[in-house]
Amino acid sequence: MRFHRLCFAVFMVAPCVASAARGDDWPQWLGPRRDATWREQGLVTTFPAGGLPVKWRVPVAEGYSGPAVTGGRVYVADHVAREGEVVNGPNDRTKRLGTERLLCLDAATGRLLWKHEQDCAYSISYASGPRCTPTVADGLVYSLGAEGNLACLDAASGELRWSKDFKKDYSAPTPIWGFCGHPLVEGDLLICLVGGPGSVAMAFDRKTGAERWRALTASESGYCPPTMIESGGIRQLVIWDADNLNALDPATGRVLWSQPLKPMYGMSIMAPQVADTSRGRVLFASGIGRVAALYALAADAPAAQLIWRGEPKSAVYCANATPFIAGDTLYGCDCDTGALTAVALDDGRRLWETLEPTTGGERRSKHGTAFVVRQADPVAGDPAGTIRTWIFSETGDLILARLSPERYEELGRVHLLDATNECFGRDVVWSHPAFAGGCIFVRNDRELVCVSATE
Repeated sequence: MRFHRLCFAVFMVAPCVASAARGDDWPQWLGPRRDATWREQGLVTTFPAGGLPVKWRVPVAEGYSGPAVTGGRVYVADHVAREGEVVNGPNDRTKRLGTERLLCLDAATGRLLWKHEQDCAYSISYASGPRCTPTVADGLVYSLGAEGNLACLDAASGELRWSKDFKKDYSAPTPIWGFCGHPLVEGDLLICLVGGPGSVAMAFDRKTGAERWRALTASESGYCPPTMIESGGIRQLVIWDADNLNALDPATGRVLWSQPLKPMYGMSIMAPQVADTSRGRVLFASGIGRVAALYALAADAPAAQLIWRGEPKSAVYCANATPFIAGDTLYGCDCDTGALTAVALDDGRRLWETLEPTTGGERRSKHGTAFVVRQADPVAGDPAGTIRTWIFSETGDLILARLSPERYEELGRVHLLDATNECFGRDVVWSHPAFAGGCIFVRNDRELVCVSATE
């Protein structure tokens, strides 16, 4: 089978606000509200001829997980291998010995402030480090490794507060592409995608680690991060496992509704997207195997009803990068074509597609990836109906672009770092950046770089 089945945490929704985060922080995957939106002001509107100023570069080891930035600190997870070579076969597990680390750096200088280390033997496909972006809230940082080691540490000192081993504690098998569900803070809970009988989703007291509830059994846990939405007058926790799209009561784990949605190879990856559109509040999810669906969410009760399913040449089938909805248009990277694609939400028809911000090539390539972050404030002179975006390509390029239902318009491009990993014979870097303090923080398997994006 010629399918790459990795999910990242790079991976991408509705508000889960870490209460300690300021508006210009990026304390978790996809930012303060988990909606991939940069809300700072005073950002550059074009790239200087010499590129963006580099504030610092520091060495790091392997990892797909993106950095989190908050309180003047950067938190990034990596893996230092001491035995075993990476063989990126999509169907095979690679055995490697090494150490998983969580590094805490000074955001202004890149200076190492502390690190937490744990020996970790890998037996996963694409065995190049952790997948999950750290989650920081109220002075605590939560880090989940590729083999299911969850740690809660003091964000200032790195002191370990509590930990869990998903494999030992809950009989959760390691998915072939590792544990990928970015931990989610909801009130006093930390919600994780765990796995095992009755414990696909689990909630812990985020200060003590005590179990609060567990829910769901599935053929596989999948890779989709826990996602909070608001619909039907209440907050709902969406868990997409390998078989079903489920909505739970976040306080108890009780199932509110469930819809069958089964991608190939257990690859439920993208975070389901919710938006208010001309046809009401909707939810979209898709994955490999041309599995895509749009649901209408009831206004007066927790319920979902199917509107349409994707066809071979419609919709967008997402994997590594979570798509987003703007107005009545969906934008996302298709795992079959490798292209950034715009889709009409009313019926799923494709409006345009381009490889420029993904592989940069002319031929379609499976799992072409680009991480797209919207700029919240409009830029003077931008046409009405366009969305200004910051795109990090798998080639290591940062791109400024305008997206609209009519076209993809590239405004500028700079190369930030080299692609140090591999997929289907091409070089890739698959790690979601952080956008904080007027800067962009991005890593590969060798370095973490901070560049300034202010005027």
